[in-house]
Amino acid sequence: MAAERLVVIGGDAAGMSAASQARRLRSPDELEITAFERGHFTSYSACGIPYWVGGEVDGPDALIARSPEAHRERSIDLRMRTEVTEIDVAGRRVRVRDVDSGAAAGGDERWHGYDKLVIATGARPLRPPLPGIDAPGVHGVQTLDDGQALLDTLGELERTEGRRAVVVGAGYIGVEMAEALIRRGYAVTVLNRDEQPMPTLDPDMGALVHEAMCGLGIETVNGTTVTKILTGEDGRVRAVATEDEEYPADVVVLGLGVRPETELARAAGLPLGPSGGLLTDLSMRVRGYEDIWAGGDCVEVLDLVSGRTRHIALGTHANKHGQVIGANVGGGYATFPGVVGTAVSKVCDLEIARTGLLEAQATAVGLRYVSVTVESTSRAGYYPGTRPMHVKMLAERRTGRLLGVQIVGREGAGKRVDIAAVALTAGMTVEEMTALDLGYAPPFSPVWDPVLVAARKATSAVAADVRAR
Repeated sequence: MAAERLVVIGGDAAGMSAASQARRLRSPDELEITAFERGHFTSYSACGIPYWVGGEVDGPDALIARSPEAHRERSIDLRMRTEVTEIDVAGRRVRVRDVDSGAAAGGDERWHGYDKLVIATGARPLRPPLPGIDAPGVHGVQTLDDGQALLDTLGELERTEGRRAVVVGAGYIGVEMAEALIRRGYAVTVLNRDEQPMPTLDPDMGALVHEAMCGLGIETVNGTTVTKILTGEDGRVRAVATEDEEYPADVVVLGLGVRPETELARAAGLPLGPSGGLLTDLSMRVRGYEDIWAGGDCVEVLDLVSGRTRHIALGTHANKHGQVIGANVGGGYATFPGVVGTAVSKVCDLEIARTGLLEAQATAVGLRYVSVTVESTSRAGYYPGTRPMHVKMLAERRTGRLLGVQIVGREGAGKRVDIAAVALTAGMTVEEMTALDLGYAPPFSPVWDPVLVAARKATSAVAADVRAR
């Protein structure tokens, strides 16, 4: 009997995790695995790119978990610089082409059949169609190729006096790239269309990030819209224009977020959700298609708090998706139950974390809530090195069910969000959280951990709200 044919589109976290897990469960005689990757790298940490650019970690090799050669040694036929241009669902085949062949109009394209298909095409950075957006010196940051291109530009500017950088967007990538450029000696301006930086936080918590960024020497301009990229006589970027100002720039980094890369899936008629991501069941199988799976940044996942699907582009999820897909393709059984929306970042020494719903998200799904904010400390107040920490907590009215937590502070702040992530996953109330047996010693926390201080205050707010009705 001929081996089954598994085709994987995308050679990063979800795709190669799926291929590797399937290989562990089924031998090459049982399952033939072919993976197509259009880039130069595979199985790498895109989250590490800002720290590579900032000089904190080496790259790109240090960011690669497994090379193409290592995958091939495991009997996975990984074909680099090979792009899938079409999925023929009815014919159970994909059309592929060699990226570097130079052939015009797809003259080198060919079909490759499959019995099982994994779609792991990732996400694409937002690049608005502004005048000058494609000028030399304007960079998106999504892949290792993007990171290397940015570093090449920074290398060309190494001896430029008074180097200036403009970052467009103040989400995770924007603030992390602002830090990277500060570390490289640039004067950095961040242009942000939202009320405050970090739109993944409520505006009152984002204001704390804004204050800290200004204190770190990062000029942050909120509530502004970029209208065009201005270039010099040599065609290179020289400034970024908004509706009422121009900001000089030797280099521009776009940090406007990402969208699921699902054009192949859309053209093939596969189901997409509100954010444009592929829709799957709990086994990561594309809804309505028995032999097609999808995972990583190209899918929408279930939000366990709101009950809706949402798009969250994180390597942690992508690797878990791949493990689930590989287990199912390999003849086992696994599911991915969903997420609570946990994320953590930093800008210089400021740690930023959130999990669950923001106020606007809770309102959008019809949840009524109370919110509280507390200021506490990372350690016992008398212990050296104690720093302030702000914790905001949302709880459902009447029931007291935890809905979301946001944390902004210095050392020791960010990973505290994991306490709330576990509580959200378990469906705990804020009153139940107050009894959590967390570790305590003066070097690590006050007697009452800041998260538990917020839970106590939220419990009181829920009770007061019930009494007021």
